[in-house]
Amino acid sequence: MKTISPRWRGLTQLFAFTILPLTLLLLLVAFGSVTLHERDMRALVGERDERAVQSAAAALDSELHHRAATISLLSNSTDESFSNADLISDFDGGLAYFDSSGQLIKSTPPTGLWDWVAQNETNLPFADSTNPEAVFSSPFLDPTSKQFFVIVSVYSPSRNMIVAGAFSPAALASKTFSTAYPASSQATIFLLDSSRRLLFVSGTLAPESLPEDHPGVAEALRGESGTLYTQMSHEEHVVAYSPIPLTGWALITEEEWGYVVSPSLQLTQIAPLVFVPVFILALIALWFGAKQIVQPLQKLESKAAALAWGDFESIHESVGGILEVQHLQKELTEMARKVQAAQAGLHDYIGAITSAQEEERLRLARELHDETIQAVIALKQRVQLSGKLVRDQNGKRSLQELESLAEQTVENLRRIIRALRPIYLEDLGLATALEMLARETKTLQVDFYRTGQEKRLERDVELALYRIAQEALSNVVRHAKASHVTLNINFSEHEISLEISDDGIGFVMPKGPTDFTTSGHFGLLGMRERSELIGGRLEVKSEAGGGTQVSVRLPIV
Repeated sequence: MKTISPRWRGLTQLFAFTILPLTLLLLLVAFGSVTLHERDMRALVGERDERAVQSAAAALDSELHHRAATISLLSNSTDESFSNADLISDFDGGLAYFDSSGQLIKSTPPTGLWDWVAQNETNLPFADSTNPEAVFSSPFLDPTSKQFFVIVSVYSPSRNMIVAGAFSPAALASKTFSTAYPASSQATIFLLDSSRRLLFVSGTLAPESLPEDHPGVAEALRGESGTLYTQMSHEEHVVAYSPIPLTGWALITEEEWGYVVSPSLQLTQIAPLVFVPVFILALIALWFGAKQIVQPLQKLESKAAALAWGDFESIHESVGGILEVQHLQKELTEMARKVQAAQAGLHDYIGAITSAQEEERLRLARELHDETIQAVIALKQRVQLSGKLVRDQNGKRSLQELESLAEQTVENLRRIIRALRPIYLEDLGLATALEMLARETKTLQVDFYRTGQEKRLERDVELALYRIAQEALSNVVRHAKASHVTLNINFSEHEISLEISDDGIGFVMPKGPTDFTTSGHFGLLGMRERSELIGGRLEVKSEAGGGTQVSVRLPIV
């Protein structure tokens, strides 16, 4: 097998534990800084556009106030001011005098506009004697020039006439916004009246009309100002809006976010791509580490866990990986071989102890049956004979109690003898012996089930299975606090399985069989040793509050 040099192993560890984390951290910082930069820039652009649109709206509102002041000045001036070029320069639609009844008295060019106004004067709001303030009309379309005009008028009490001036909102907006939004600006400007009609529009995104739900329109017409970010045509647009208080108009600006982003920000967005090759190398290093280190170690961990439960074969299967992992597996394999050899000797010793224990039980059972129980039976018979000779009632009663005690002692001795030497096992087989064991467990309900055709086994095997069932039921009675137990034995063609399950309080399973003794589960350790002596496999499943299940599987050769 080709080995990896220490130098390459060092580089692998450097990639896996140093370069990869640093690369990920660097990418996180790079992309995070771009995200934060873009977010801050986005907020800054929104604030800039909001201030710009508020400034432009204030400038336009100031111009409207200026025109209202100019008309108020003309209303109090002589007719010579009517032809003053400085005064009338703000009114590209000209000036006009109307009498109190709305008849045109005098006008400056274009006269066609004022003739049309005189004919439609009733549809346009004009100042009158009841309103001393300047009045702005709604924008109207001049049929001759096809442009929108607005008339601002003031009633002159001293002259009993109405002074009016007409101006184009588009021309006024173009002049007013040229400073705040130069020709190089990417922003699109919309000026709308209270009826949502476009009075002025300029910019690269200029449409002929705006939809009803266009962002910012409803807000501006309600007198609000602010900034919105909206997705349009696969691009995010920055929309700023502000009202024109004097006339109730709305000013909207809109520009694509991509045009707002400075070249330096775009460069910082592209800069993290430089780290892509480094990131790819880090991914390759991560893949190598996962394939050659992590996965082999995980497999080795599972095999070590199986080894702790006595599975000495799986540890021989190679897990691959780097040279260090393979060396570790070799060491575990050698350790498993030594442990297996030690356990083989220990099993022989335990087998000898178990055989001696069974022989001692058999001797005790014989002595109890041949001597002790016979002596108690003889004592009972002598008590019965004595009862026939005694005439005193109190004496008879005492002898009867003694006779009952002797009879109970005989029964207890027979039960002990059956526990020490299961006579049903020798005479009637394992299934019958287990059924009698279930019946003799008086403190709780034990249901016995047998499936399959019973097969007689060697005496040591049947005795080991019986002792396992006996110990399991004893543990249930002493510790489980169960109300119901199921004892099941199944005979199949190639296997015999014995299962004891209860509905008791259960317990937390130890991590390995060696922990049985430290946690006080000596009975489980004894059952496991008995099952291994006959070539079986013991499995214990339990959890706190979920009962316990003990099963033994014995293959039939």
